[in-house]
Amino acid sequence: MFPKPHFVDSNGIRLAVYEQGAGPAVIMVHGFPELAYSWRHQLPALAAAGYRAIAPDMRGYGQSDVPAGVDAYRVTQLIADLKGLLDALDIERATFVGHDWGALVLWHMALLAPDRMEKLIALNIPYYPRTPIDPIEIFRQRLGEDFYIVNFQDSDEADTAFASDPGHLIDMMMRKNQVSRAEFDRLPPERKVLSLLKVIERRQSSGEPLLNDEERAYYVNAFTKTGFTGAINWYRNWSRNWRDIQGTDPMITIPTLFIGAADDVVVAPAHIDAMKPFVRNLTVEILEPCGHWTQQERPDDVNRLIMRWLDENR
Repeated sequence: MFPKPHFVDSNGIRLAVYEQGAGPAVIMVHGFPELAYSWRHQLPALAAAGYRAIAPDMRGYGQSDVPAGVDAYRVTQLIADLKGLLDALDIERATFVGHDWGALVLWHMALLAPDRMEKLIALNIPYYPRTPIDPIEIFRQRLGEDFYIVNFQDSDEADTAFASDPGHLIDMMMRKNQVSRAEFDRLPPERKVLSLLKVIERRQSSGEPLLNDEERAYYVNAFTKTGFTGAINWYRNWSRNWRDIQGTDPMITIPTLFIGAADDVVVAPAHIDAMKPFVRNLTVEILEPCGHWTQQERPDDVNRLIMRWLDENR
């Protein structure tokens, strides 16, 4: 059973925190459109292995506060939330695990607040060193105006569309066995859909639902309550985040485990290879077959890889 939350004051907001176990702290940071609930398979496994497993609903999500304004969701604020969480729980340093946007936040934290991180485990999203120009402009040029990250910058169309039927968005996004990386690479450009607005226009999708009825209801109830604007505002700070790390040493020195998914179509093998020169103490594991929702799709394998790596790096 997923634990009930307790609440902590962190960086001026209230975070809902879910905990199991005692021992060295492992803090898990979810992505989009996820929740602390995304770690429901990892919390009990880590607790049973002798760790204090902690998963917050991040700001804008679930039972945590949803502050107004785009600027409230810049990565420096998200990192400050995690530092405030450590302080509230009387933890000096912890192992951090992040998936999707959670991994992006933790890569930034490894640059800006490495003193609070014991180890880093990133799922699916590799480290991308700072680009010489604004990454939104790169996305716009290479992937077009319909690319979901670009679309999020320019309008609130997605906020409204997603909130009108949260269950349909979850049904269309959280799926497994949809397409392999090799099959995706062979598709013509017009079928490589990277627009979430076009995805939710569909009434059916390939593959299989990732969630059972109880799990789906948990997500739907949460996003029916909060809507999606807070979550999408994380994306609207992409350019600000790029500016915030200007002049920062790009090298990651924290011991790091990266768990990738062979069939995550957004992340190419070349992206994973490109991070290796910048992460000095890096272990890479790739799950195959596996899509984007790694810790939910392959929980036993993710738990095994995390536990083995933690044991080897005590």
